Amino acid sequence: MTPDPRPSPTTIKSCSETRRVLVTGGAGFLGSHLCARLIDAGHRVTCVDNFSTGRRAAVAHLMDHRRFELMDHDVTNPLNVVVDEIYNLACPASPAHYQLDPIQTLKTAVLGAINMLELARLLRVKILQASTSEIYGDPQIHPQTEGYWGNVNPVGPRSCYNEGKRCAETLFYDYHRQYALPIKIIRIFNTYGPGMRPDDGRVVSNFIIQALKGEPITVFGDGTQTRSFCYVDDMVDGMIRLMSSSDSVTGPLNFGNPDEVSILSLAREIVTITGSTSEIVFTRKPIDDPTLRRPDIAAARDQIGWQPAVGMEEGLTRTISYFVTMVAGMRSARVTEA
Repeated sequence: MTPDPRPSPTTIKSCSETRRVLVTGGAGFLGSHLCARLIDAGHRVTCVDNFSTGRRAAVAHLMDHRRFELMDHDVTNPLNVVVDEIYNLACPASPAHYQLDPIQTLKTAVLGAINMLELARLLRVKILQASTSEIYGDPQIHPQTEGYWGNVNPVGPRSCYNEGKRCAETLFYDYHRQYALPIKIIRIFNTYGPGMRPDDGRVVSNFIIQALKGEPITVFGDGTQTRSFCYVDDMVDGMIRLMSSSDSVTGPLNFGNPDEVSILSLAREIVTITGSTSEIVFTRKPIDDPTLRRPDIAAARDQIGWQPAVGMEEGLTRTISYFVTMVAGMRSARVTEA
């Protein structure tokens, strides 16, 4: 049995005002954590997902809750619901997933943003866009500040996601300027934690699964490229904090952990924590894979008082514990079937 990856809420406490909240992409990794946290805080949650990458299992523990509703819907089509605020998270986030159907990825990012913005405009409610550090591309400025316009290849294999998210940010600001719509834009840097899919395709889950199975850990390039990994609890705290902030705080705001690590050092740390005998092997670096990635979070710290609290070792230990139980369950299921 897969463990419930969502710990009890930490910084977000129960509230006296119950709001009706729409979360698109709510059955995904980050979305499912957000739905659970909003339910714990006393809100009513409508979770929308088309299950292209999201999983019903991710929100199974919420299905019997009286304040939770799950809708099978593709945000590229208009949606008619009545809510008090909207979190727009719908879009595959892993390169392995968003490159499978790049046209659909772009449609989800752009048409999905338009449809959710139209709903917010009709309802006159606040809407948050989950944008991404990928809008900076392979950055030439380090660390990345919100004022940096990025270095994105508009015709590369990652462009469907990068440019889709950039266009969504443009749409959000145009709706804000043209219709005075209250908006929030968060630029999410690499997020990890319990609840990630074993086939997620992102580096943390890949390395952990390979280490637990004793398989070679595959590092793209020479492993000197860097990332900044933020634990999922911290990211959800930041999203809710931004949504609860004054309408004058629109973003975009960087959300991530400024503690930068190389991919090779991440692989070594996972090997150490798991006690794995896996060897580290190197393979070709993907096209347009960013060389450096670290957020400047001064604006988030100054404007809404947010900064991450969970360090890398603690976060990895929690995440590895989740995957240990998952892998054990998968092995047990295979033995039972045999």
